Amino acid sequence: MHDSHIGRNLDQGIATLRRDDPELFELLEQEHLRQTETLSLVASSGGTDASVMAVVGSSIVNVTAEGYPGKRYHAGCRYVDQAEELAVARAKKVFGARYVNVQPHCASFANHTVMQALLKPGDTILGMALDQGGHLTHGSPVNLSGKLFDVHSYGLDAKGLIDYGQLRELALEHRPRMIVCGTTSYTRVVDFDRIRAVADEVGAYVLADVTHIAGLVAAGLHPSPIDAAHFTTTCTFKQLYGPRGGLIMMGRDADRTGDDSPRTLSQRIQSAVFPLMQGSPEVHTIAAKARAMGRLLQPEFKELARRIRDDADALAASMSRRGYEVIGGGTDNHIVLFRVPPHLDGLSAERALESCHILVNKNKIPGDTRGATVASGVRLGSNTVALRRMGPEQMERCADLIDTVLTGAHALPGGGVEVPGEVRERVVASVRDLCRDFPLPYATATENL
Repeated sequence: MHDSHIGRNLDQGIATLRRDDPELFELLEQEHLRQTETLSLVASSGGTDASVMAVVGSSIVNVTAEGYPGKRYHAGCRYVDQAEELAVARAKKVFGARYVNVQPHCASFANHTVMQALLKPGDTILGMALDQGGHLTHGSPVNLSGKLFDVHSYGLDAKGLIDYGQLRELALEHRPRMIVCGTTSYTRVVDFDRIRAVADEVGAYVLADVTHIAGLVAAGLHPSPIDAAHFTTTCTFKQLYGPRGGLIMMGRDADRTGDDSPRTLSQRIQSAVFPLMQGSPEVHTIAAKARAMGRLLQPEFKELARRIRDDADALAASMSRRGYEVIGGGTDNHIVLFRVPPHLDGLSAERALESCHILVNKNKIPGDTRGATVASGVRLGSNTVALRRMGPEQMERCADLIDTVLTGAHALPGGGVEVPGEVRERVVASVRDLCRDFPLPYATATENL
């Protein structure tokens, strides 16, 4: 039993849930078991530390705190204020930022908030195309960003690298108000300085969404956009292993005034988050962000980040050796994107692997003739396997299991897929053994609650 107020609350809550809502309790238990016994190679996943989960479930959740520290619209925010100030201070230190807003509920909302702070409906933005590695919130026509603004898209060159020449040509032609960079399925280094140079040439702002590389940026394993971009956004899970939430950060441009306003850019972001876009913040999540940022400041995180990179390199090389077309020829981050075999599509490959307890996601690849819900590629990520302390040797084993499933799988009429029973049984057993040899640290800790 725990001897703190927080611990007693957690114990009481778990006991009450088990007693009063056994149906939901059992679902949560089964989900926990699923995570421990499946091999997650989903690039947009990571793993939330048990101490972060404890903060999310603490009684600070009961506080209503519209506004900012020292300027709340409700009483009783003394400790909430201190928690938010701690989260801001730690995030500044982690990323070398001059301004941080820790209130955004997620990275997508952070992106929309930056746009709403600076742009008017109908303004022109330049973003990376979805099928080239961009994100929905970077101007996709099915997203609010694509509906509110006049969007033009850049993409990759013949080598699978960002086509900076095309980006500049489009910028000179369309004179965007904002250039959005950062990706969801791009495997190489993003040259933020080069993008900023183009932006300065045409008088545009730069929004860098680093959700997928934030941990590598924090560890110094990928160039930082903090000073190159006017605004940097990220989620706080995935590669930061924190709660589900977002950040908006600024570097050298924080105190700069905009061309159309006497207010500084950071002041405009501050008021765009609240009251323009959000009301009361999730104070328990903000406190959990403080805990997550504290973990990122520890030397152990750099070891984890290095393992993320080593595992991704090994996974890309292993898939290439087995004859798969790895998009971009390899990886500089945690993502490995490859084309599925001709007898499958991305959706059937994803389903086949999931039936064998290997989790991936279907993903469009450059020049894809299939839609996003089917796709011709599969995206892998090393965040979770690195958290499990798996290394390059285990990545070779993972690639072998993936190849075994995809080679043996058969697409069925109507979009189904079949994996021979013997293959499935053998792969599931291997996955279970691998996961037990390399357990999730948050799962092990949670079992002791």
